[in-house]
Amino acid sequence: MLGCSGFVGRELVPFLLELGHSLTLVSRQAQPFPQLVGNRLACLQLDPSQSASWEQEGLAQALADAEGVVNLAGEPIAEKRWTPAHRELLMASRVATTSHLVRAMQRLDTPPGVLVNGSAVGYYGTSSEGRFSEASGPGNDYLAEICTRWEAAAAAVPAATRLVILRIGIVLGGDGGALGRMLPVFRLGFGGPVGSGRQWMSWIHRHDLCRLIATALEEDSYRGVYNAVAPEPVTMTDFAAALGRVLGRPSLLPVPGPVLQLMLGDGAQVVLEGQQVLPERLLSQRFPFQHGELSAALAAATSPAGR
Repeated sequence: MLGCSGFVGRELVPFLLELGHSLTLVSRQAQPFPQLVGNRLACLQLDPSQSASWEQEGLAQALADAEGVVNLAGEPIAEKRWTPAHRELLMASRVATTSHLVRAMQRLDTPPGVLVNGSAVGYYGTSSEGRFSEASGPGNDYLAEICTRWEAAAAAVPAATRLVILRIGIVLGGDGGALGRMLPVFRLGFGGPVGSGRQWMSWIHRHDLCRLIATALEEDSYRGVYNAVAPEPVTMTDFAAALGRVLGRPSLLPVPGPVLQLMLGDGAQVVLEGQQVLPERLLSQRFPFQHGELSAALAAATSPAGR
């Protein structure tokens, strides 16, 4: 597993262990989950975006022993200003890592049976009016370029490896991500929509994303590209109103777009612009969302259990 030591991994790793999987985590941290011990969890400390890391015998052996691989590697998109250096890091942390991974798989006599690779709904660009399915083409902004190159790197997997690409939307969990940043403000009664409020938010509850990753690993019927979003995209205004109702707090004070633009530069695009993305393939395969309705998803994400 690559890129699984952060916000999504906090739930994904223990969830996969609960399901009986044995895991090897590839991380720049020596032990990203010190609270989890046992002979079914190992960790290799290295930077998977660096080609030299893939020459290490331990990593090659772990890959040879793996039945499946999950690759969610990538620097966070909306946490820093997009300086030229940071733009390069956003790209390399996804594309270079995936390219090194795929080349290492190609060198194996028997590669892993499945690669579940991350991508994002940013693939489609931004639009206030368009509706995007898995069949829609890519956008023309920088996020779309990142996703297009990321997916192309993954597409070079060996023919024997089943490839699943997840175009992930805004992931809801109370201890991180976009919702985690919004909660303190809303709980103080100062919350509201960000920017115009008309931009679309295509979201998924973190537990549903973890269940989707597990399903993609285990079920051969999952292959190709999937929009990893819930069936109900909403506008930012509706999202803020629903969050206010769940918390019993007002949601009337908008956060001006220029404030975010000043803080994050181009990175504010992730919050100020959006796209209406539909999970057509998941619905056609009857994936059972547990948190497919926004108010219930927010209630679960903000509960003590975080589910």
